[in-house]
Formats: sequence, structure tokens, C-alpha cells
Amino acid sequence: MSMVFDPLRLGAVALDVVAASHAAPAAIAARQAQRLARLLEAARHGSRLYRERLAGKTLASTPLSAFAVVTRGELMERFDDWVTDPCLKLDELRAFTANPVRIGEPFLGRYVVWESSGTSGLPGIFVQDAQAMAVYDALEALRRHTPRPLARWLDPLYLSERMAFVGATSGHFPSYVVFQRLRQLNPWLAQTARGFSILQPTDALVDALNAFAPTVIATYPTAAVLLADEAVHGRLHVNVREVWTGGENLGAVMRERIETGLRCIVRNSYGASEFLTIGWECAHGHLHANADWMILEPVDEQHRPVPAGQPSCTVLLTHLANTVQPLIRYDLGDQVTLYSEGCACGSPLPVIEVQGRCDAPLVMAGGNGKLVTLLPLALTTVLEDQAGVFDFQLRQQDKHTLVLRLGLRASEAGAAMARCHDALKDFATAQGLASFRLIEEPGLPVARGRSGKVCRVLASG
Repeated sequence: MSMVFDPLRLGAVALDVVAASHAAPAAIAARQAQRLARLLEAARHGSRLYRERLAGKTLASTPLSAFAVVTRGELMERFDDWVTDPCLKLDELRAFTANPVRIGEPFLGRYVVWESSGTSGLPGIFVQDAQAMAVYDALEALRRHTPRPLARWLDPLYLSERMAFVGATSGHFPSYVVFQRLRQLNPWLAQTARGFSILQPTDALVDALNAFAPTVIATYPTAAVLLADEAVHGRLHVNVREVWTGGENLGAVMRERIETGLRCIVRNSYGASEFLTIGWECAHGHLHANADWMILEPVDEQHRPVPAGQPSCTVLLTHLANTVQPLIRYDLGDQVTLYSEGCACGSPLPVIEVQGRCDAPLVMAGGNGKLVTLLPLALTTVLEDQAGVFDFQLRQQDKHTLVLRLGLRASEAGAAMARCHDALKDFATAQGLASFRLIEEPGLPVARGRSGKVCRVLASG
């Protein structure tokens, strides 16, 4: 079975990544221009949707800013016209991602497929070929792991580590798909790399990690803080060297709690379902955008560019490595600040700052006077996977009560709310809450921030 892995392609990309990491900014710009031209030609030639959008334009002389902005909704609505391989059909891909047994399995023998979590209100399905995966693999191995890139290059499949992925393991989400692909690429990792669901009770998660004894943990910042607290209280006994975080905002206080509690190094990164490895953190603590393989345009509400150093309303992504599913000026929805100043680390890649998710852990009352922490990603996964809702806001009222608002029409909200109630009640019971009450607010609009995203889990106070 093909694992969508081409070692020769990976080697070529890796050499270029190393060269670009020490190049001048002008060389990064030249790579962008060359790869953008290739992307535009592939999109016009292979995608019916982009053939329409690019009609009448002279690609070589048209600036990127002249192309129309696209959204996930537009692209998903015309998925079969969007992709450049006519063998890719949305219905078949949805059936594929509905089957958890096939997580990490190649689709049609030549594609890696994952789904978005639906944070922006609409789930997406994203397809990567061997070229895109080679880019992700090289960026992950050679940039994310500074200041130890040589160790990662000599051990790209992490044979010397015991890796624990702590996250949502029930769906085809990017981080878990990539983790499973890594295990499938190297059968020896079956014993030294393992996934752990954050949906299980904390005590069970801690026991499982203690038994596995990982040296590296890949997880979300809120989950890492929870594990650090468990270590401080003497319940988690693991000797981890690194914790890799992503998917949520990592603040300075959270980082300190993780590093102190787990006595480890924290490696943070920024990515999305649309582009897995957007940014990496250097030894100086700054986030650098992988601008040799993508273009980020921070813009305001009218999609006009914002000055360097100013937070954007949203950011437009152009993916320079994926010609199967072209993303050209795609509204990513994240608030990003792009800086013009260089970094003391010497990298030619631009420094960015990302406004992460504002979802917060909920501390609830457990049995015997104990407090139970409910992780936001676990709560959102329960509501997405088990209740089938994405446009919602879950707010803590007190240590026994949550308030759930659904942004659905009244005619649709009733049945959805019943599913949510059952799913949350079962989850609360499994987590050991002393009592649980859900106040329902069906059919009411969910407040969105300037970026268009929803803070879907809000703590009390």
C-alpha cells in the first residue's frame, strides 16, 4: 500500500528548505514568484472553477492582489470543480472521512486526506499529494525542531523517541492523520508512538501516559497545561524532553506552566487544515512564516492590505505546494500581524504573530469535592462528532452549569439541542462531574469576533 511518501522528492525539497533557511529575502521572494506561476498554471489547466476565475487574465503579468478572494464555503460548494484531479469526488471523500478505521490510509493510493474541525462553522476536506506531503515533512523536520534540527534530520522518523499524541483520535483531523501516517510509514513506530484520546477522563489519560512513558508529547496548549498540573500534583510521572503544541493560542503563562510542570522544552507552531505548517518558532521565541512555500496577506475587513506591525482582520493564504486543490487568496479567518523587522536568529523568513483561539478550559465540580477540568477541544469534539453541530457557543455559568447556544434556525435547533444535551451529559458523567445542568439557548445567533471566528468555549468570570 502506498503511503504517499516519495523519498527522492523529500530529499530534493529538504535541500531547498535548508538553502532557503540561509538565503536572502530576495531569494525567498524569487521562490514565491516561481512557485506561484506554477500554481496558477496548474489551477487554470486542471480546475474548472479556476479556469473560470482566471479567464482573460495574463498570469505572468497579473499581480496576486488582482485575483479574487475565495472562501471555504465557495470552494466546498464546488468541490468537484475545484480540484484538479477528476477522480476526487466530494461524496466519496466524505464517505472516506466518515470511517475512523481509515484514518491515515491513502485515498486512491496517492493522496493524504484530512478534514477540518469546523471552527469557522463549515467543515472542509483537504487533499494532499506526494509533493505537498514532502514539503510538510521537510518543514517539520528541518524548521520546527530548532535548535536541534540535525537530530531531527538524522532521525526523521523519531526512532529514538517515545512519542505520545494527545488529542482527538476519533476523526480524520490533520494532526492525527499525520501521526498515523508516520506510524504506517515505519512499522517500528507501532510500539514507540501512540495516540491518546483527550475525551477520556483525566485519571485514565494520566494512567495511560504513565504506562507508556513518552519522551515527546504532541498536543494542544490547554491539554499540555492540564498534564503539567497533573505532574505538579504528583499524579503524572513522565520524563518528557519536548512538548509540541499547536492548534490553540499558547500564552507566556501557559508556556511557563508547561515547561515548569513537565520540566521540558516547549516547541510551538502555527498551522491550519489548509496548510499544515504555516509557522515555526525559533530559539528566540518568534514565530516565522514558511514564506518560501506559501504567501500570507494580512488584510482588513474589505480585504485591503494592512501595514506591517498592525493586526489584521483576517489573512489570505496562497498555498504554493498543493496543485491538486489550489488555494489562491483563500480567506483563512485568522488574525495575524506581519512584522517587517528581521529576527536576531538570522532567519530570512518573516516574523508573524497570531491571534489564537480564545477558547478556555472549564473548571467544574467533581465528586468528593474535587475539581474537574474540561478541555475546550474535548468539548468541541464531543459536540461536533457526537451531536453534529459546529456553529455553537458553550459558556460556563457556574461549577455545575453550562449554557449552550446554537446558531441554527429554530426549526433545526430543537433536535440538534437534544443531541447536544445527551452528548454533553454522557461526557460529564464520564469525566466524573458531581452534577451537571445544561441551559439551552436554541436558535440564537452566536457572537463572532472581528476575525469571523467564534470563541466557542467560554469559562465563567
